[in-house]
Amino acid sequence: MRRRDFITFLGGTTAWMSAAHAQGPRPVIGFLSAFLKSTTMPGALAAFYQGLGESGFVEGRDVSIEFRWAGGHYDQLPSFAAELVGRHVAVILAFDLPSAFAAKAATKTIPIVFVTGTDPVKVGLVESLSRPNSNLTGMSAFLTALGPKHVELLHELLPVINTIALLGNSGNANFQPSIPDIRAAAVALQQRLEVLTAGNESDLEAAFATIDKHRIGALVLVPDPFLISRREQLVALAARHAVPAIYPSRVFTDVGGLISYGSSVLDLNRELGIYVGKILKGAKPADLPIQQSTKVELVINLKTATALGVTVPPSLLARADEVIE
Repeated sequence: MRRRDFITFLGGTTAWMSAAHAQGPRPVIGFLSAFLKSTTMPGALAAFYQGLGESGFVEGRDVSIEFRWAGGHYDQLPSFAAELVGRHVAVILAFDLPSAFAAKAATKTIPIVFVTGTDPVKVGLVESLSRPNSNLTGMSAFLTALGPKHVELLHELLPVINTIALLGNSGNANFQPSIPDIRAAAVALQQRLEVLTAGNESDLEAAFATIDKHRIGALVLVPDPFLISRREQLVALAARHAVPAIYPSRVFTDVGGLISYGSSVLDLNRELGIYVGKILKGAKPADLPIQQSTKVELVINLKTATALGVTVPPSLLARADEVIE
């Protein structure tokens, strides 16, 4: 190699090494979820990646992601959160309320961005929506706040029923706070509310056996990662026991549920990715207000209504964002 070529080669190599050193290792996002990856809401991860990309971060190019999926076993979340803290991740993404509490207990310094279906102030996750004043911020769909509306929609759909069941997971912090408002909505419509819980698959079978035994007319579901991940089993049980049910997300109506009313999962998770990007660029969680979902979808599955012998009022069909036939 000629001396001039060698000097040019050496200079180029030195410049490349300097650039690589300046760039440094990719930051790591710690992803914590009570779901199984295969049972999380369809499109949720893709929407998160979209928001992250809009902030200038692409997995494998600009950031790395370490996933921890609990698969409905909430007792595993604290150890998973501790692992991510020990890994010194740049930010923890808590994909649901149980994961957010586990991450909060594991660190007071690493930024945490969460998404939840309940009021994070009401359940004690943060102090304020506008000023979280901690290492946590994120998105809230306020799905549990829609519980009274679910009762009203069921009444409009089935005005003759006088008893409804409320099914939730007692292991989720959003469950107990959601009961009073839902009970008040039921009482206002002269309906009796039967509260049922399920934290595993056998509990689901037992809940529907109770619905049969007490001749309960319809079902309201409180949002929860375990219940959402078992959506196909829940919808199948509702069909087998001929129980009209209203669900907190369209992921249930898409697999045969009767009716759903809830926030757009895709919009929420896209915003989640944008927030994680802001944190990676140096924003402090305490300065980022909790974002609230504003888009709510009403989806009705007419095929299921026909199978259950339920006639959907034209007024309800007219208000639906989508009717599945």
